Parts: sequence; C-alpha cells; structure tokens
Amino acid sequence: MKAALIVTFGEAPVYSDFPEPVPAEDEVLIRVSAAALTPLTRSRAAGRHYTSAGSLPLIPGIDGVGYLADGRRVYFGAPRTPFGSLAECTVVKKGHYVPVPDHLDDITAAALANPGVSSWLALQERARLKPGETVLINGATGIAGRLAIPIARYLGASRIIVTGRNEEILRSLASQGTDVVLSLRQDDDRLLEIFKDVFREGIDVVLDYLWGPSAERLLLAAALAAMEERPVRFVQVGSISGETITLPAAVLRAAPILLLGSGIGSIPLQRMLEGVAALFEANASLRLTVPTTTRLLSEVMTAWSPQKEAQHTRTVFLISSGRP
Repeated sequence: MKAALIVTFGEAPVYSDFPEPVPAEDEVLIRVSAAALTPLTRSRAAGRHYTSAGSLPLIPGIDGVGYLADGRRVYFGAPRTPFGSLAECTVVKKGHYVPVPDHLDDITAAALANPGVSSWLALQERARLKPGETVLINGATGIAGRLAIPIARYLGASRIIVTGRNEEILRSLASQGTDVVLSLRQDDDRLLEIFKDVFREGIDVVLDYLWGPSAERLLLAAALAAMEERPVRFVQVGSISGETITLPAAVLRAAPILLLGSGIGSIPLQRMLEGVAALFEANASLRLTVPTTTRLLSEVMTAWSPQKEAQHTRTVFLISSGRP
C-alpha cells in the first residue's frame, strides 16, 4: 500500500510503499478516505509528544475517516503502531471507531473531530460545565479555540470570555457569540489587572489552549480575586505559548482553583470516541466547520512543511475515493 512514512524524527515523511497491515483477532482493517494533519500528529511524528512512539519507521496520523470491510463509514482513532492514518489502510482495535452521520462529509468529519472534541471533552468531561456558567477561553483565535465558543454555548455556558493575540480574528469573535473579548497584546501588569476584574465578575471554567505567560497571569489573577463562593475549574488543553509556567505555591492555597488537564491519558480512549460521536450528532444543528486545505497523500512532503496558517487552517489528505 502507499503511505506517508517517517524515517527520521523531525523530518517530513516520504511517500512510499509499506506492507499492508494484517488485523489480529481483536482488530479491524480500515480503508482510509481522509485524515487531517493536526498539531498532535506533527508533534508525535517529530518525537516530541509525550505519546510519541520510540521506533522507526512509522506511519504518522492518529485518527481519520474510512470504511470497514462491510462498507460502513467510520471515524477511527488510535491505530496500532506503526500503522497511522496517513496510509491507504490502517488497523485499529474493534470498537475504536464510531459512525460518521450522513450530514457530515469525509473532509469535514476528518478536520472537525480532533479540535472539536478537544473542546467538547474539556468542557463536558473534565470541567463538568453546568448550564448558566461562565467560561473563559484562553487562546480563542486558533481552530480549537474558535470551535470552543459555539460548543460552550451549546453545552450551556451563559457567558463567554475569549482571549487571543490575533487582533483581526479577535474582532470577528466579537460578533460570534462572545460576551467579552480580551487582547493578550498588553504588558503583564495591565493584563493581570484586566484578568482580576473578570474573575471578580465571576468565572467558573477556564479553557486554556496556550499555557505559558497568559496562563500564569490567569492563575495569579484567580488567586488575587479569590471568590470563595465561586471555585474556578482551570482546564489545560494546549501549550502553544510554552510547555512550562512559573506557578507560586500560594496560588493554589489562596483560592478555590481546581487545576485539570484534558487530553490523551487524562480521558480514556473510549470516552474520547463517545465524545466524537456526540459532537458529530450535535453538528446537525451546530453546523461547525473548519477551514481546510485538501491535498493528495502523494503531496505529503510539501504539505508537511511548517505553515504560518497551520493554526487557522487544517490540511486534510484525501487518500481513497470511497467504499471498498
């Protein structure tokens, strides 16, 4: 079969031949139709992610859309290493897939699943968002952050505050269901004062896609505002602004802050797949879309090159044309 193949960590994959996987008794073969190039896929393929495989060669890709032998169209996750989703065929455990509803085409489903479910599960599974609560989305100008706005509203948020550095996108978010828009392009002291003000007004959940300096300021502001009757659930999802922060111990002692993570490991795979299925069904009314660029798998080397627009546009590889 044809596949994208990582032969050296940190380098773009090559388009090459690779032996087709043979399913074990507890596995199924999937003919892949579409798979998205996500930041997680890039990070794992570079050997930088905490879930990266240690041996080469390997086929990158953690999820995708494809067809079972009986013709059913499914979204699947967690292919068995070294068989990722950027190949004509892959193999997964039985049950590690969910149906794709008719209202979603292959490209939309492949592009939406990863960023959409990151918001869905962080809010529903980790934060346990309740109707009427206030959500602050730190880093709302990326794909996942923008999707988090309508998802939070759908799941019951009554007030939504967003932050970001891209001024143009922030202006557009002001008319897309947000109540407060905050620019991160301010000095640390000013940003801290602004964050303290919004915490005093009341925040129940912080959905953090950035980590780094802005997360430090948010946690410090939550401690300084210290509203004992309104605990804050801070859910860490992404780390675009940095992998580490400096967190004074007193922050967690001085305020009712629950610090959580949401991702592979903190949520069981089966719950992630159930979240994708729920998101897909909800999208019949939500009508969420992701800006996409479609490429053939044979173009993987050029499509893999770092792109400035990668945070705002998802590349989806078209791999096969239809049912087996």
